[in-house]
Amino acid sequence: MLAASVTQTSPTDPLSALEVGERPAPQAPDGWVRVRLEAASLNHHDLWSLRGVGLPDERLPMVLGCDGAGTDEDGRDVLVHAVVTSPGWTGDDTLDPGRSLLSERYQGTLAEEVVVPARNVVPRPPELSAAEAACLPTAWLTAYRMLFTQSGTAPGSTVLVQGAGGGVATALVVLGRAAGYRVWVTSRSEEKRERALALGAHAAFATGERLPGRVDAVMETVGEATWAHSLRSLRPGGTVVVAGATSGPAPSAELQRVFFLGLRVVGSTMGTREELVRLLDLLVATGARPVVDRELPLARAAEGFAAMAAGELFGKVVLRTR
Repeated sequence: MLAASVTQTSPTDPLSALEVGERPAPQAPDGWVRVRLEAASLNHHDLWSLRGVGLPDERLPMVLGCDGAGTDEDGRDVLVHAVVTSPGWTGDDTLDPGRSLLSERYQGTLAEEVVVPARNVVPRPPELSAAEAACLPTAWLTAYRMLFTQSGTAPGSTVLVQGAGGGVATALVVLGRAAGYRVWVTSRSEEKRERALALGAHAAFATGERLPGRVDAVMETVGEATWAHSLRSLRPGGTVVVAGATSGPAPSAELQRVFFLGLRVVGSTMGTREELVRLLDLLVATGARPVVDRELPLARAAEGFAAMAAGELFGKVVLRTR
């Protein structure tokens, strides 16, 4: 089968570690099912995997990709929940100490086929295309959990999304607007600020710009470049939800500000199968849809990876397998 994979990681030149070519079709253990993929999407997790972060040499070769949609062995339209829990785990998927994502221990979705535990197959509503559904299991599920589970806010609250343009950020704008939040965004790019406004953000600011008021919560995936601004933007008692640090770790936690103003710093990673189902229900009910920057055939995966590495995207890269 055709797949995008890594056989030797490169910490300094991740794109050189990407291989697109034929790989053996995966075998399904007992309790696992095969999904014939129609579409898959890229995440920054895939770039980290090419660098070898969370992917030691003994697990190579590895097919990349966490997100995918296609048909199961009975011909039903499905999407794949990317979080694989330990056998017998019954709690929150994200709190299982033995959890992993597809493409960490198990072969991923940037391929014509993938095998996953039966519980990781989720029916795809007919209202969503395979390309739209393929955007959801990582970035959009992450955004859903950040906003609705972890932020402690409610519709009508003001939230700040740092770094408009990425998959999680665009998801936060769309979901926040659909659910009745006041959504502000930041970006270094004037073009991305304008596109965020067109997408539904109520206001857009340059990175680090002083805001006209304090916000109830900040959605933080950038890290070092925006951390100080995130803390300074919060009202007393506000919450910063952290789900990434693409620019590096925060240089200072600014603990005096945190305790003096009673701020909450909450970590958030991916989401549960149940949250993914609720996300699907929300999209069907509201008509909100994922933002797709571009669609490419799987054979041209390198183009999508290069655009993501260069920060050229507004939304998701979707790779089509058929």
